[in-house]
Amino acid sequence: MSDEQAHVRMEDWMVRYPQIAQRHQDADGVHPAHSFFYPYDEFDAWEFSQLAELCAQGWGEIDLHLHHRDDTSDSLREKFRAAIQLYHQSGVLPLWPDDRPAWGFIHGNWALDNSRHEHGRNFCGVNNELTLLAEEGCYADFTFPAWQQSAQPRQINSIFYAADDPTQPKSYDTGVTIRCGGRASGTLLLVQGPLHVSWKSTRKGPRLAMDDGDLASYRRYTPARLDNWVQTGIQVKGRPDRVFIKLHCHGAADANRAALLDHDLDTMFSDAESRYNDGKNYRLHYVTAREMYNIIKATEANSPRPISELRDYILRRPPVASNR
Repeated sequence: MSDEQAHVRMEDWMVRYPQIAQRHQDADGVHPAHSFFYPYDEFDAWEFSQLAELCAQGWGEIDLHLHHRDDTSDSLREKFRAAIQLYHQSGVLPLWPDDRPAWGFIHGNWALDNSRHEHGRNFCGVNNELTLLAEEGCYADFTFPAWQQSAQPRQINSIFYAADDPTQPKSYDTGVTIRCGGRASGTLLLVQGPLHVSWKSTRKGPRLAMDDGDLASYRRYTPARLDNWVQTGIQVKGRPDRVFIKLHCHGAADANRAALLDHDLDTMFSDAESRYNDGKNYRLHYVTAREMYNIIKATEANSPRPISELRDYILRRPPVASNR
């Protein structure tokens, strides 16, 4: 991809996402903000500065995405530390109470904890990746679901703690479901998005398919998808009244960007606000990955405070996101 094409894509998001988001607000009067999991291995200073500016305006927050392979524990730790230092210096990372940088994570190529091997190649290489993530300040992993990938855990549609086994890959295949009144366990928290059977429209008519919460040109938004995401009911066990919906996209690709910015984001926000924000049966809350983590942890702790007061429960907002 040329620099010119990259600039066009970035500038499109810079201009059009705020135009869309400012038309919408949730039950707390908060506009939707996008969580940008930016790939450190593809770092471009201009792109990153533009994203940081978008976040400074209150339209998002930045977390870490990384594609890597053939790593050792030492080489991967070096990559994490280099990325954290770079992102932290730019002011885009939130802070733990002890002032350490905190960050959410999505593993590139669907290969968390050395879970993907194909034709003699690995797409990670490190069996103790969960431990490294936790030790270097990661607050939660947001990689899943990964439908049709070997990385997909058996435990689906849940928020859970995974315990690392440094002698084996894919230690997160199952874990301890987070619950209200419980406490942290294992090594790292995994926050999953919805994964369920649904109907997909095709040229030959509707057919059964899996919906993994992907927003793309080939998987357009529909009201039925939103209904299914709500009904999937991903929650902190014991609080079914709080449903967490984590979606994902590869939003810079031309076809996907057109689908999202021309129609689907605006339509999805409008639909959610009209049908799931009546103040009686439903209250809608737009959150970033960090804010979702904070609300999850507050729910685990059985905090009596309203959600509007829980967005910064543990992790303080990044310096550049102070306008949100």
